[in-house]
Amino acid sequence: MFRSLIPALNRAMPLMMAVFLILAVVQVAVMLHLSLAGLEHAFEWLRPAFPFIAGLGTLMAIAGLLYETSAESLARKGLRRRKGFLMDILSRLTNRGALEEMMAREQRETVIDAEELAASLRARVIGQDRVCEDIAQQLRRRLALQVRGKPVGVFLLAGPPGTGKTYLAKQIAKQTERPLQHYDMTQMSSPHAATLLFGSPRGYVGSDTFGTLTGGLKNTPDAVVLLDEIEKAHPDVFKKFLTAWNDGHITEASTGEQISTTRAIFILTSNIATDALTDIAERFENEPDRMRAESVEALKRAGFAPEVLNRLDRIFVFRALHGLDLARVAALEIETMIESYGLHVETGGIDPALLFQLLQKQKNLGTGASARDLVRSIEDMISESLIVARQQGAKMVRLTSHEQGVTAEISRDSDLQLARSSAQHP
Repeated sequence: MFRSLIPALNRAMPLMMAVFLILAVVQVAVMLHLSLAGLEHAFEWLRPAFPFIAGLGTLMAIAGLLYETSAESLARKGLRRRKGFLMDILSRLTNRGALEEMMAREQRETVIDAEELAASLRARVIGQDRVCEDIAQQLRRRLALQVRGKPVGVFLLAGPPGTGKTYLAKQIAKQTERPLQHYDMTQMSSPHAATLLFGSPRGYVGSDTFGTLTGGLKNTPDAVVLLDEIEKAHPDVFKKFLTAWNDGHITEASTGEQISTTRAIFILTSNIATDALTDIAERFENEPDRMRAESVEALKRAGFAPEVLNRLDRIFVFRALHGLDLARVAALEIETMIESYGLHVETGGIDPALLFQLLQKQKNLGTGASARDLVRSIEDMISESLIVARQQGAKMVRLTSHEQGVTAEISRDSDLQLARSSAQHP
């Protein structure tokens, strides 16, 4: 309540000062026992000085107006000619002290709650609880370091396709509130691909713009850099990253500028040596150190670049999804697809027989089956029925499997279900 009165008090300040000045004059007159006749005699004595006082007051008023005008212009430009004499633009437009505190806090240690982060990741990445817990602990330790000459972390997520490696990297960026830079390294298989990431040397085409990676890290130095299927990249591209991981900076080819990588998190994914890594993950599930050592050897035997392996901080091995874990992934993919058609799925509205059919299809595809195969199977089975349901004005559906295929039936209590869904997911 008091804060709301401050603007009004500020506006009334000149009037209050005039009142206080009059009261002070009266108080002085009372203390000196001056009468009205005495005051008149004093004013008569000072009468010759009135023009000079009036002229001085006028000059001071004009000088104040000129100063205010110039101060306003300089403040807009953020200039300060004399410290403490001209108000800084930040002091005029915002709470400068709070901003300085935020900037100081950014330079101090950053501590995250590893348990909370691990729980958030486990809830979203199906079947990889151990990986989620380990990577959360690693991030907590590394973000707390105040002096660091290398990136926050360089992590390799290895294992079979369709197990959530890319999705985990995206969730780390989301849960830590960091920008994501996602690069598909299958497009970096030629020696000239490095120019896309690190810029072109002067005189070459594209030398007037920064590379996507160098420019991205210059604008958002605390990004999560996701390098998908890193083993597909050309060796020349690998060499460029070695400096980023080892020395804590990368060089923009067009300008020669060194851009720091010490605040970034690099996450690499790979599908190489899938069978060997799956076997290692199962045999050494309760021995993380032994698992990492065996994984490094398996990756070396599979032809993974040794210079890259030597600069990795941690290797996390994903296990293949089976049984209910695969069913959970299928259910989430179905829900996502239904929502992409502008519909919602009723609680308990996915027929278990449909999930069982999808599991059987994945099993028939063998160990090479990926999440993309699962999505394609789901699309083939339910997309047509979702289109029909939407044309009929449905808002919420339930999926029923039968001999003729899959039917998206319109939920009768769709409004009630939608209200419940909104309450659960505000």
